[in-house]
Amino acid sequence: MILAALMFVFGAWNVQQLAQLPSVLWLLSAAAVSILIFLTQYSTHYTNQHPWRNSAYFHTPKLLRFFLLNVAAFLFGLIWASSFALWRMGDELPHAWEQKTIAIVGVVASVPEATEHGVRFSFDIEKVLTKQAIVPKHISLSLYGASKYGSKFTKNDFKSNDFKANGTESDAVEPESQLNQFKAGERWQVSVRLKRPHGTANPHGFDFESWALSENIRAMGSIKSKAGIKKLDDFVWQPKYMVEHVRESVKQRIAKVLENKPYLGVIQALVMGDDSQIAVDDWQVFLHTGVSHLVSISGLHITMIAGLAFGLVSFCWRRVPKLVMQLPARKAATIAGVITALLYTLIAGFAVPSQRTFYMLLVFAVALWSGRQLVISQVLAMALFIVVLLDPWAVNAPGFWLSFGAVAMLSYALGARIGQIHWFKAALQTQWAVTVGMLPLLLVMFGQTSIISPIANAFAIPLISFVVTPLALLGSFLPFDTPLNLSYQALDICMVALKWLNQLPMATWQQHAPAAWTLLPAVIGVLWLLLPRGFPMRWLGIIGFLPMFLILPTRPAVGDMKVTVLDVGQGLSVVVQTATHNMLYDAGPKYTEHSDAGSRVIIPFLHGEGVKKLDGFIVSHNDIDHSGGMPSVLGLMPVTWLASSFTPDIETGKIKTLDTLTKIPCFAGQIWTWDNVKFEMLHPTFESYDEAMLKDNNRSCVLKITSQAGSILLTGDIEKEAELDLINIDSAKLKSDVMTVPHHGSKTSSTPAFIAAVSPSVSVFTTGYLNRFGHPKPVIVERYQTASSMMYRSDYDGALQIDFVTNLSGKNEINLESWRSQYRRYWQDHFAQDAQVSE
Repeated sequence: MILAALMFVFGAWNVQQLAQLPSVLWLLSAAAVSILIFLTQYSTHYTNQHPWRNSAYFHTPKLLRFFLLNVAAFLFGLIWASSFALWRMGDELPHAWEQKTIAIVGVVASVPEATEHGVRFSFDIEKVLTKQAIVPKHISLSLYGASKYGSKFTKNDFKSNDFKANGTESDAVEPESQLNQFKAGERWQVSVRLKRPHGTANPHGFDFESWALSENIRAMGSIKSKAGIKKLDDFVWQPKYMVEHVRESVKQRIAKVLENKPYLGVIQALVMGDDSQIAVDDWQVFLHTGVSHLVSISGLHITMIAGLAFGLVSFCWRRVPKLVMQLPARKAATIAGVITALLYTLIAGFAVPSQRTFYMLLVFAVALWSGRQLVISQVLAMALFIVVLLDPWAVNAPGFWLSFGAVAMLSYALGARIGQIHWFKAALQTQWAVTVGMLPLLLVMFGQTSIISPIANAFAIPLISFVVTPLALLGSFLPFDTPLNLSYQALDICMVALKWLNQLPMATWQQHAPAAWTLLPAVIGVLWLLLPRGFPMRWLGIIGFLPMFLILPTRPAVGDMKVTVLDVGQGLSVVVQTATHNMLYDAGPKYTEHSDAGSRVIIPFLHGEGVKKLDGFIVSHNDIDHSGGMPSVLGLMPVTWLASSFTPDIETGKIKTLDTLTKIPCFAGQIWTWDNVKFEMLHPTFESYDEAMLKDNNRSCVLKITSQAGSILLTGDIEKEAELDLINIDSAKLKSDVMTVPHHGSKTSSTPAFIAAVSPSVSVFTTGYLNRFGHPKPVIVERYQTASSMMYRSDYDGALQIDFVTNLSGKNEINLESWRSQYRRYWQDHFAQDAQVSE
């Protein structure tokens, strides 16, 4: 049973790696095969008179039948996940209806979530009023406010395809009073402008489109208040809306009691699973100290509450003889525990960690009622099967693997323990098993792990699980405020200790993203290390970890270079790597007050590539879509020198290497060589800094990089005046194999003369999806087509990886591959093809 459940999950996981879903005919054929195997397998339990008993199948070896059964389980997982995907993908917003005003009627399907710009919530569509419009049944809507709605930027804004990132700001701006009018369960008539889920696509980055599909968000957009907003019903009486209404009431109760408290969002997360209001700085503390699993609803919290209900009902039931005669106290208490766990799981939003715990408790309850004895591995396998059966996309969530992985490692490490041991020793063994067991997954998924997590968890687990959470739950449902206030005070003490630990040097181990194949030897090493004490040569398990640490990402050879044009939405950021040096050109846009491309895209990419320091950082000019991520880059990555065409306004307290950072202006004539790769600044002229009326765009730092295999021209946002200056000064220097298109394809740039002077074989447009500027302009695209230049777009292709290499035969090559083509998944829109340009 255990292996069959794992094979089912493996089949569902394989579906999520596909670039295209299987056809219906293929699925029907696979279903027929799996059903035949299942039927013949289970017919062995029938009597010998069963007609199938004489079939050739039953004369095959038992091992072969076991193999076929697991093949059938794998096919079942693949068929199940594919069928779900086909069904959900069929409910989509056609491209033709993107960004068009559509009138709809529907119900607010989630607790409205405050964001920095307004309010956001899920919306179930019941009726489409606009004729011939096709709209998905479940969407995400936002109403933007004229002033900041939330005082802090929150973790969920990282999940949103932020409207500023793609330059699609809404004109539906409302005062705060109107933002508060939407409540869970209400029916509204609104006019909206929608677009398909579309996020930035980069190596080592967050896959927003995968997350949106798993959450069944099939379109997202803004409410057009000028077109009319009308409430039709105060409440729609359906179970899911009733649950959301209760969750909203709990959230409002906590917000009222703990108003303006800095850790209000943490209390809300512990009670109802809503972590949207936890500040990013606090999330960083939780991640660096390794206690993030305690902040959201965890299995420990649900088990504790279910255990409390079990003990209370058992205590009372045993004292009423008539009740005991009707039903044993243990079974009655089990029912109470399961019901309590279900209610708490629903209030918590039914997230994967809470699902896993509830299903495990449910399996234990069923086993108790049936009189069967189940080992923990069987319970875990059944819970794993049920979670994926109900949500095939759960396998895409890191929390899914971390949740089940932690329980599996604990079961493996402590399952062979004989007799009672001291509680302190048991706690040490448990922490050791979790720390070592989770290390491979944490490194593969996040490229980091907390070194101080054992110390942090030693006090955080008992304090949060047995003091903060119980008091918060009592205070949320009782009519007096004392429990909530006491809960907050206990949390405040915990946060002081966690923040102190977070400030310690080397609190977190950060490294490159290991190759996926290194996970297997690392897991084998973990299992070896966690063998019972006294087992010979347990230390050999360390060898399994070595590939994760020692096999580094490939660097260019001397004379070669690797250029990555990152997808940062409407903006520009380019990473250049030579054999031993790293440079960043531009830092992408600022999305919100506390979020930018530096923290969301650039730093994760640099960490994933194993970059520990930037030897150079160029910010072309002072537009927010080029310099917006600069503070995060300087705060999170050591930088040797910073060159720009303006005086950067930097908070010195947040610069990682303030003492060693050199700031210089960029100007034509600056030349340096790294690893036989030449860097030359072509613009602006030094004298242009005296021209007060010169536009920022026309003062962009223009950089040409030349390797032995080819060259690339990085142009910033220069417009036609600067292009003309470059042609007049020295047009021959402009000739390049690859160019980032000036000003994202605006009409103000890319004159025919400039394109002819550069004569790029490849042109890269760095634009946001459906951006409000309309970049790239069709007339500009036509100019590059006329010049026979191969075009890439960051909104269509994602990040573009360009390798300038000399192969073994001495031939120079420029190899290009877009991230969306390298990381193809069935939920993505596909717009372009890969290419290779050779000399």
